[in-house]
Amino acid sequence: MRKSHPVRRAVLAGAATVSGIVLLLSLKPASDPGSAQAASGQLPPAAAGQAPQGGVNGAVTGDAVQTQYGAVQVRLTMSNGKITQAEAVQAPKGGRSDQITASSVPRLNQAAVAAQNADIDAVSGATYTSAGYKKSLQSALDKAKASAGGAQGSGNAQTVTGDVAQTQYGPVQVRITVAGGKVTKAEAVQAPKGGRSDQITASSVPRLNQAAVATGSAEIDAVSGATYTSAGYRKSLQSALDKAPAGGSSSQAAGSGGGQAQTQTLTGSVAQTQYGPVQVRITVTGGKVTKAEAVQAPKGGRSDQITSASVPRLNQAAVAAGNAQIDAVSGATYTSAGYRQSLQSALDQADG
Repeated sequence: MRKSHPVRRAVLAGAATVSGIVLLLSLKPASDPGSAQAASGQLPPAAAGQAPQGGVNGAVTGDAVQTQYGAVQVRLTMSNGKITQAEAVQAPKGGRSDQITASSVPRLNQAAVAAQNADIDAVSGATYTSAGYKKSLQSALDKAKASAGGAQGSGNAQTVTGDVAQTQYGPVQVRITVAGGKVTKAEAVQAPKGGRSDQITASSVPRLNQAAVATGSAEIDAVSGATYTSAGYRKSLQSALDKAPAGGSSSQAAGSGGGQAQTQTLTGSVAQTQYGPVQVRITVTGGKVTKAEAVQAPKGGRSDQITSASVPRLNQAAVAAGNAQIDAVSGATYTSAGYRQSLQSALDQADG
């Protein structure tokens, strides 16, 4: 029998070894974390839209958004700038709304946490609730962004959305961009529309936006022929300015012993009650509530007397307690409940 040549045997052995290694590599499971996440349908944290470490921590409450079936208001719990929990502290109720709310809100909450933004799908059969939810969610995110910007330094641009101001011809809501303590951009995210209102809005809002940037305050002139829109614009603008963390020396107040403590003026969301809206504005210095006032309260008829008797006591209680756990004033149950809700919203916005 013919013997195999030694060189040929070595070549064949080497080829077999290489083939074996290739086969083993092809069978080895992927160990790259990115590949594994992609295969499972999960994105890495950065791609999933998670905020970097050092972001907002705590609760942030969005504005109350009025819908055809009732108010919707979203509160977020955040950790390092990431949404860890979302809940609707207000949602349509009564009759058919109870069923719609019960089925749609949990899904919207889950979607908000999953998306980490307000670009979430509407729930089928809950169009109005979904729209209100997304709008309030965006408002909460804007407040969180403003708070984070203020913590990082006054030179960073912050986007802040004011409360919705209801006018005779429709709602007005203003969003501003603040950089270095100065208003660099203003826009109306809501304005009266339909019929004659379209023309009035188109001519007045751009002028109001320019005036807001030029003055840096809500002390702007009303546009002729747009009295109601102008009034609503200024009201929402003031709300946005109240929410924007102050920059520079204007945000400092002298403290004892020559030190300085940051002072913030914060306006809570509008709380709708059976007798009218309630909205609270607080001043916080060094993390302590130093002043509380109701910028809106029920009025007209019997409400005037109840408001004048109860609101001063609620203001005092808010300063004394430093939180929203204050007792209701006897005979003013609805006003007290609305006050506490708006107060909590303002406290949620406070830094630290």
